[in-house]
Amino acid sequence: MSNVDMNAPDYIPAKKRLQKIAADAYQRAWDAKNSGEKIGWCASNFPQEIAETLGLCVVYPENQAAAIAAKGAGLKMCEHAESMGYSNDICAYARISLSYMDIKQCEEMDMPQPDFLLCCNNICNCMIKWYENIAYELNIPMILIDIPYKNDYDTDDVTVKYVQAQFDDAIKQLEEVTGKVFSEEKFKQVCEISQRTGRAWLKAAEYCQYEPSPMNGFDLFNHMAVAVCARGKLEAALAFEQLCEEMEQNIKEKKSTYRGEEKYRVLFEGIACWPYLRATSTPLKEQGINVTATVYATAFGVIYQNSDEMMRAYSYVPNCVSVERAADMRINVSRQNKVDGAIIHVNRSCKLWSGIMPEIERRIRHELKIPTVTFDGDQADPRVFSEAQYVTRVEALTEIMAANKAEMKKGDI
Repeated sequence: MSNVDMNAPDYIPAKKRLQKIAADAYQRAWDAKNSGEKIGWCASNFPQEIAETLGLCVVYPENQAAAIAAKGAGLKMCEHAESMGYSNDICAYARISLSYMDIKQCEEMDMPQPDFLLCCNNICNCMIKWYENIAYELNIPMILIDIPYKNDYDTDDVTVKYVQAQFDDAIKQLEEVTGKVFSEEKFKQVCEISQRTGRAWLKAAEYCQYEPSPMNGFDLFNHMAVAVCARGKLEAALAFEQLCEEMEQNIKEKKSTYRGEEKYRVLFEGIACWPYLRATSTPLKEQGINVTATVYATAFGVIYQNSDEMMRAYSYVPNCVSVERAADMRINVSRQNKVDGAIIHVNRSCKLWSGIMPEIERRIRHELKIPTVTFDGDQADPRVFSEAQYVTRVEALTEIMAANKAEMKKGDI
């Protein structure tokens, strides 16, 4: 166990360090843009090792859209995109991003306009059309790494070679676009740091398996921005390692960032409802429910040992895998982190993620013998979520979990 003195007057908590790293990423991009360098907009699971090795500043529209939504501006941005002719059926992240491309400012979260785009469809194919529209409207290059959806459980060697060829081509295209030169030695260093960061981030999430958990599960949603935007930077690795030390200290001192008695533990399935973080977290706290399992936040801990493993790792993000593998991801983390139930976000924006949820929910109930509830919402468009519906579902889940615990106690007697 760590001997971190979290009460020292000069101690800076990992939470504050992570917030600064995320803010610094935007500032670096603004500084680069203002000095005449080319900056890019990058999909969250595009192999960040490429841009980091080339010394390019990239920012992440998904991070920006989540921040804009969390700060209350999701509606006005979505409505502006709809006024441009974009359907409200498409992803709210895409609508916010396309809106920002058009109006070029948003006081809730500004970032520089792009000179190139880095797109990867391991998240979903909506990314391609979203980024193609921006590339067309701004007349800038888009570099795509296509990672096919897999019906098989594992990624085969043919797919690995296909992805590797695009990885190599993306490097050449970026060298031509930016005038930067790719260094194999720097690439090796970036990969080592990225692995250090990824391991620390996943380790931090794994502390949720302790009973009670030393962490409020919603902390994972707040910290994950750095796992997206700064995996290849040493300061990110150090901050996540510090977060692990803090969790170890919490365990040692029987403390937690979860305020209150942890009566129940749940899987929170799906992307966070960013416009309603407080509205989704408060009813849980009132019932003594802590989120100890999620696959969303940890999707950005990409672990590999060599080039082939890297290509496979980027093909195993949640929306790119078979139903069988997707179900196992949820079941395994739920079992590891000892959940009593599951809350499933039926996210109107994310059709691919939510489309498989009825089957995933069935398998979770069957394998883990736990109750599950769903609620309607959206990752960034506030018009879809009903707080009354959510509260009712949480109350129903709590009643079933309480009854299950009572039955278990009778069995013990």
